[in-house]
Amino acid sequence: MATIVRKGSHAIIIIMSLGRYGADFEYIWRRRMPGMKTKSSAKKRFKITANGKVKVGAAGKRHGMIKRSRKFIRNARGTMVLSGPDTRKIFNFYLPNQ
Repeated sequence: MATIVRKGSHAIIIIMSLGRYGADFEYIWRRRMPGMKTKSSAKKRFKITANGKVKVGAAGKRHGMIKRSRKFIRNARGTMVLSGPDTRKIFNFYLPNQ
């Protein structure tokens, strides 16, 4: 007969067996597997919308604005929503808990 007692992130398994001279108890300590962590870089770069889409800031606007066309600079303002395949990659690799 085995009983599992949980204490925080540990689990104690108590195994009772009837031996020759009465009951024997064996204690086994086990740690639960840690949960998956969200990547810190993803927390800073991506936001999830109410519909489950991923919002991200426009790329290519850190430096070198002189050589960029006015149209590029204008279109790269603010944030944009990622496409479906890119959204799946973000959820699978960087935001597993979302």
